[in-house]
Amino acid sequence: MAFSSERYLSQLGTQGRQRLPTPISTGPKASGTGISPALSPGCTMTSLDETINSYLDVWLGPRDPRVKGWFLLTNYTPTFIFTVLYLLIVWLGPKYMRNRQPFTFRGILVVYNLGLTLLSLYMFYELVTGVWEGGYNFFCQDTHSGGEADMKIIRVLWWYYFSKLIEFMDTFFFILRKNNHQITVLHVYHHATMLNIWWFVMNWVPCGHSYFGATLNSFIHVLMYSYYGLSAVPSMRPYLWWKKYITQGQLTQFVLTIFQTSCGVVYPCPFPLGWLYFQIGYMISLIILFTNFYIQTYNKKAASRRKEYQNGSMAAVNGYTNSFSSLENNVKQRKQRKD
Repeated sequence: MAFSSERYLSQLGTQGRQRLPTPISTGPKASGTGISPALSPGCTMTSLDETINSYLDVWLGPRDPRVKGWFLLTNYTPTFIFTVLYLLIVWLGPKYMRNRQPFTFRGILVVYNLGLTLLSLYMFYELVTGVWEGGYNFFCQDTHSGGEADMKIIRVLWWYYFSKLIEFMDTFFFILRKNNHQITVLHVYHHATMLNIWWFVMNWVPCGHSYFGATLNSFIHVLMYSYYGLSAVPSMRPYLWWKKYITQGQLTQFVLTIFQTSCGVVYPCPFPLGWLYFQIGYMISLIILFTNFYIQTYNKKAASRRKEYQNGSMAAVNGYTNSFSSLENNVKQRKQRKD
């Protein structure tokens, strides 16, 4: 058979064209920008999201299809950006406020804390009723055995995830009021990590064994935000005595969560083990930080107050003089005037 150079070149050209990558976009350039739509910022962000999602799917496996397309859950980028902005504000905010007068926000704080109290109460109620309706097992509960109750749990846990974004405002109010002593490592660590952790929980394990810690935390937040809301009213501060017990409740919450999570590890449970191990580790980190906070805030201050009382001086607590003692003195003075 005779060799035809023209035929060979024709075949080679056809194969070469078949091997060429498909163009991302063959449309016209973006009007007035001179930038191809494939290279526009929107397409770049989409490409970044797709890359991150592909890596996450490889590392963590397929996502739960029941939350597909839910607000803020499709891509990790928004949650990550919110966290970076939060940390930047934590860093730059006190510098900005250094030579400025603090804001009060008294009315806004009452409304804000009341809103979070009601949201926490709603989440606690919905989680408890959802667990009851689905017959959830305390020792082991997978993510696909609760029927319609699973969807109820998923919906309320999305609100729980979203509430962690709202709670960034706690720190911003501290900055604007120049209460920088309250912006501790514990405070920033807890707020920054919870939003990110719950993005992953909502995408891979949005119900089942994940319910327990969120249920306890919602109950604790009912107590905590109601306390903060009342403390924004100066006349109520002398009557607020349960702040110490809120911290004790938080520590109890972490211990109970470790116990409940460990049950899923010890007993044969279809809930993914990796998530259980991670939760135990995270709870241990919170116990360490909250215990240190408790000792620094209550034990050492109590010892300092006792020492000052022995020296005949009045202690100042959290920037206020001892309101209970002042209240007692005022009552005694009124009685003396009546007599």
